[in-house]
Amino acid sequence: MHGEVTIGGAKNSTVALIPAAILADTPVKFDSVPEILDVHNLMLILEAMNVKSHFSHGQLEIDPTNIENRPLPGDAIRSLRASYYFMGAMLGRFGKAVVGFPGGDNIGPRPIDQHIKGFKALGAHVEEEDNAVRITTGPEGLHGARVFFDMVSVGATINVLLAAVKAKGTTIMENVAKEPEIIDLATFLNNMGAHIRGAGTDEIRIEGVESLKSTNTHTIIPDRIEAGTYLAFAAANGDGVLVKNVITEHLDPFIAKLREMGVTMEIDEDSIYIPGNDRLSPVTVKTSPFPGFATDLQQPITPLLMCAQGTSKIIETIYPKRIKHIPEMQRMGADISCKDGVFTIHHAKNLKGANVDAGEIRAGVALLGLGLMAKGTTVINNADNILRGYDRIVEKMRGLSVDIELLTVADNL
Repeated sequence: MHGEVTIGGAKNSTVALIPAAILADTPVKFDSVPEILDVHNLMLILEAMNVKSHFSHGQLEIDPTNIENRPLPGDAIRSLRASYYFMGAMLGRFGKAVVGFPGGDNIGPRPIDQHIKGFKALGAHVEEEDNAVRITTGPEGLHGARVFFDMVSVGATINVLLAAVKAKGTTIMENVAKEPEIIDLATFLNNMGAHIRGAGTDEIRIEGVESLKSTNTHTIIPDRIEAGTYLAFAAANGDGVLVKNVITEHLDPFIAKLREMGVTMEIDEDSIYIPGNDRLSPVTVKTSPFPGFATDLQQPITPLLMCAQGTSKIIETIYPKRIKHIPEMQRMGADISCKDGVFTIHHAKNLKGANVDAGEIRAGVALLGLGLMAKGTTVINNADNILRGYDRIVEKMRGLSVDIELLTVADNL
């Protein structure tokens, strides 16, 4: 790989910002929106609620002024886990919501009990029936409350935040997630008139407001997971790669791990250059909530660890079942195994292209990274899983001199 690549807007921000837009009493505009399948799936859900949206060249316009409260379509919900953010958004907008159980990546249990606990604290009544969640409120609507999450959860933090923005009184959320995407969401809402303080710390305080009105275009932060993916691939198989539009502070633990391995980097204000061809040392990676090493980068860094002279380990503390890439990598000749959430990764000598399956977003992109290192051609089936989360990845890889093509275009695009 050589050349330069520009990072798109953050997928994990985008999938929260689009549901958040229905809380507005005016049309809303976003910039730096990634060209990913998840955006198109969310637009289908908006359409089912009579919300018009238009997306082109990274700009997304959403008009929720004629929104109707309807049950959300099961197919789109099941294909996209982040669609569950419509629970909090619809609850905040209408005081009630019916949402099919969320789908998305099959990477083990991600229970929504913390979301439901937060909704109940705000005064909602929650029933689970026929693969759906029905949430209602009494005539008084939602009210502010103190919510302590039993575990740090990005999803629960965002969902309860969306429900609380228009609730009467003050809501204090404790033991919340601190991810940059949560700060991005709070910035968007505050710019429309919300009163949210403390995003990025472990306590968020929300004063409910009656109305939210958009007056400017919200630019989505760069995707730190996409950036980390290209940096890992460049370090493993690059010959001079410049990664642009990066907020380096969002990648501190990842960059520290690359340094520990011996990766040479030139870090500027909003870009990172990797010359490549370094002799790499093995490391141990342990995933944890932000500001720790992101679980979403556990699989993308795996091909790089196979370049190290020795044995590396990954300790997956968040989603230990995030293992769909392992048998596929083994088919390509990788010496990798996993037991009880601990991955053991040995130096790879004889990688060969194979016919493999992208079980979910990050597993799929990790196979793409390994395909760059393998002899011969790699064919990745179910590639729409990669397209769900990586902005124009085929075009960007070609820009880095990778011989890559999409054989069948996903139906939704």
